[in-house]
Amino acid sequence: MEKGRRFFSTFAAGSAALTAGLTSRRARAAPSGSPMGAMAAASAPLTPATAAPPTPAAASQTVTLRCQSAWAADDLFHDLALDFARKVNAISAGRLRIDMLPADAFVKPYDLLDAVSKGVLDGGHGILSLWYGKHPAFSLWGSGPSFGMDPNMLLAWHEHGGGKGLLDEIYSSLNMQVVSMLYAPMPTQPLGLFRRPVLRPDDLKGVRFRAIGPSVDLFTAMGMSISTMSNKEAAAAISRGQLDGATIDNVTVGATDTLSQGAKVCMLRSFHQKFANLELLFNRRRFDALTPEHQAILSVAAQACSAEASWKLIDRCSRDYIEQQDRRGITFMPTSDAILRAQLKAWDEVATRRYAESQMFRRVADSMRVFAQRAGHWQNDTLVDYRMAYEHYFTPRKA
Repeated sequence: MEKGRRFFSTFAAGSAALTAGLTSRRARAAPSGSPMGAMAAASAPLTPATAAPPTPAAASQTVTLRCQSAWAADDLFHDLALDFARKVNAISAGRLRIDMLPADAFVKPYDLLDAVSKGVLDGGHGILSLWYGKHPAFSLWGSGPSFGMDPNMLLAWHEHGGGKGLLDEIYSSLNMQVVSMLYAPMPTQPLGLFRRPVLRPDDLKGVRFRAIGPSVDLFTAMGMSISTMSNKEAAAAISRGQLDGATIDNVTVGATDTLSQGAKVCMLRSFHQKFANLELLFNRRRFDALTPEHQAILSVAAQACSAEASWKLIDRCSRDYIEQQDRRGITFMPTSDAILRAQLKAWDEVATRRYAESQMFRRVADSMRVFAQRAGHWQNDTLVDYRMAYEHYFTPRKA
């Protein structure tokens, strides 16, 4: 906790001059009574007693939101969290600031939701599957086959098909005082890194594997022996021969660097985490105390960063995909259709159990299914086969 406070004090002192200059120039440029001239609010430490509506006397002050991500400082996802902070700071011309610290600065990643809800932090940056232990329905936002939806389609369901309302219901049922914003459609996670290739469903049986969150149920149903541990612990276990593989978030160097020392085979494609979306969390009392303009800036910045993150992921993953093969000796192989079909069958078994245990899990799944059937029908009939064009231009032709 003290480490986080020292960082914020140093950060605030170093940026005070820049913020004052931006505010002064913007105030001179804004006409009297304009929305931009009025777009500011008071900043105060987050406690229920201090999260009060802004007053006219505080209109010239900068509002600072203290936030923490669930990611290490060198993680690609923390970089995306910093992108959001930079976007908010830029749009508001320094009048609304997001100070984003990496994981463990204040709390552990799995404690982030509680910290934001209680006002220990103004906001957080994570992913819904982190809260799976609090409610199994959180897993449906990305884990499993999602009835054939892709990451953008899931966001469409969330925003226009009822998903957002259901998520708010779940948070309310848990008495979590948060405002949630989902963004950043992310690509499919690999099946994982392995010491040797897995080609058939039977190859997975008895495999000692590190997995976390909702994927544990799916892999267990497929006969794998699952352990839950950190990347560092998993890498050590793989090196000692105690584990045969581990899940990874993506194919970037940062995601594979530690684990790939002992596991050099990456099996691409999987339904265990077909995709995911990042989540921005804000303490509800703190959010409601912001001006409407500041609330709108947070929402618009999230939407803008959703597109920016998807573009950055395409660029970063495609570059690192080549480097991993050429310089780091990782072999990439596609997961077989037989394993993918076995995953679908195993997921149906897991979901059936969850339906019986949780009415909300069923409600979320039913809502997704209705939207996926309509939207997927249109998309599958409409989209052209991109691979056909790619192979036309880049696959060597026989003489």
